[in-house]
Amino acid sequence: MLYYKLHILTGVTFFLANIPVLFIGWRLFGRKFILKTMVGVLAVSVFTVLTAHFGQPVHDRLLAALYGGVICGGGLGLIFRSGGTTGGVDILARIARRYWRISMGRLLFSSDVVVIALVAIVLGKETAMYSLVALFVASRVIDYVIEGVSSSHAAMIISDAAAMIAEQIHSEMGRGTTFLEGQGGFTGEAKKVIYCVISRDEIVRVQQIVHLHDEHAFVVINEVHDVLGEGFSR
Repeated sequence: MLYYKLHILTGVTFFLANIPVLFIGWRLFGRKFILKTMVGVLAVSVFTVLTAHFGQPVHDRLLAALYGGVICGGGLGLIFRSGGTTGGVDILARIARRYWRISMGRLLFSSDVVVIALVAIVLGKETAMYSLVALFVASRVIDYVIEGVSSSHAAMIISDAAAMIAEQIHSEMGRGTTFLEGQGGFTGEAKKVIYCVISRDEIVRVQQIVHLHDEHAFVVINEVHDVLGEGFSR
């Protein structure tokens, strides 16, 4: 907003505004963290100035918002994943993720909504709406880079035929399983719980195997991120 109203370079404003925030980061996260963050702050400041008039302008504002959101979110996600930030609200988002397990992408998106409201007042509603699109895309990409794209799922199966279900999962699908000891809250009976991580295209087959052995089995399937180990990412 300072750039559009007072013609102050965005990179300069970004750098000066981050000086007090860098001090907070140094007190909370130490010297190594602040060095990484300073690199991020300097890089964003310098390249914002250098690329302000780089290449041909994009006249389709929706495309600009989409591509800008993807590139911005990918870059921020890589910085967060390596243990640094680009300063500003990023440091507050890192604190929230560390102590309260709040998604960094969602927190950044929420804080930027306040800024978007100011943009609507100063620069107009249309600009604010396109900016909101870019921020939403960036927040999702940040979470994908940090947590991984959710292509895997965890299945928890509670059944009296747990042994037979696990055996068929082993033999037909080549997936490992883990037995957890459980107890029915209502009946008090001991129950075996099967825990198994599978890919997205294996969900239906697991459901078929469970149904074949126990029509009354209780099955919960959740998305999981960054699955490491045999059969998945290393």
